[in-house]
Amino acid sequence: MATISTSHIRSYYDFIFRRAAEGILIVNAQHRLFAFNPAAAALLQLNPDSVIGLLPKEAFPSNPLLVRLLRSGEPSPMTLDIPLPGDRIAQGTAEDMPGGARIAVLNDVTEQRNLESRRSEFIRTMAHDLRNPLNALSGYADLVAKFGELNERQQKFITRIKQTSTKLQELTSNLVNLAWFEAGMPLEYFPFDLVSIIRDVVHQKSALAQSKNIRIITSIQDTVPLIMGHPTAIHTALAHLVDNAIQYSAPESVVIIHAWQQQHLVMCSVADRGMGILDDEIDRIWDRLWRSPRVQDRPGGGIGLTYVKTVIERHGGRISVESRPDHGTTFTFSLPFVDST
Repeated sequence: MATISTSHIRSYYDFIFRRAAEGILIVNAQHRLFAFNPAAAALLQLNPDSVIGLLPKEAFPSNPLLVRLLRSGEPSPMTLDIPLPGDRIAQGTAEDMPGGARIAVLNDVTEQRNLESRRSEFIRTMAHDLRNPLNALSGYADLVAKFGELNERQQKFITRIKQTSTKLQELTSNLVNLAWFEAGMPLEYFPFDLVSIIRDVVHQKSALAQSKNIRIITSIQDTVPLIMGHPTAIHTALAHLVDNAIQYSAPESVVIIHAWQQQHLVMCSVADRGMGILDDEIDRIWDRLWRSPRVQDRPGGGIGLTYVKTVIERHGGRISVESRPDHGTTFTFSLPFVDST
């Protein structure tokens, strides 16, 4: 078996250092700038020769956040937003290295943050434009009952109007997020703990479960690796699965959430013992806005499973379903985890 010499390894690292799109800065054990790659020079608009050998506070006197990122004694690893020239911004991550050195990586996230800001503004605008007429619709439904007695059928219609208004508000937000994901727009990824998300979703859905006398049971492997992704999107996807499991289950049954590691994947399943899915409907459950005629009287807008599938696949994962009518349904998704080796 051929071996790679130390000089070759240095050449590989030197190539990566020089060609990386991210800015890389290295501070030596004497707390002085030791290395500064071309990408860092471009991001900070500095000549490396003018700062090599200086203390960070001497090299970047007008950038205290960058000084803090590079300073020894700060947390390791550490992540900060670093201002760049030209009103740009970088996400900076630094970590202590053996021998007392510290290395920082700067990733320009200006466009990504701008897109996230535009997305948030878009959602706020849509929510505002739709909230007023929907609130008015619900308000008028309340007023009708104050101008005379309603018979049973009229009261039923008023209740349905209010339920539909609420459903439309939830559906609007989900459609905007789904359109963003399906358009391939960038997501900001972080390492996150799926177990923490599972526990938070269980806490959020506990009141709904209790209202139907349903128990939520979790079965989690002792050690589940971190996942690299968008934690909020995964949280929402899992919440959709748990919400569906509760809504379509019979009272006094159970919903079981299981999480475990399988080779290079983190697996998670949500199982219920509810009404199940008919064989000829399995392939249609992922379609946007499609709902089985059997569940038209249940809450929901028909967008949840489409959202779940899109988010899981955007994270490089897969989702599958197994179901038996009148015996229950199990959704299982997989996500690649962060390899720490």
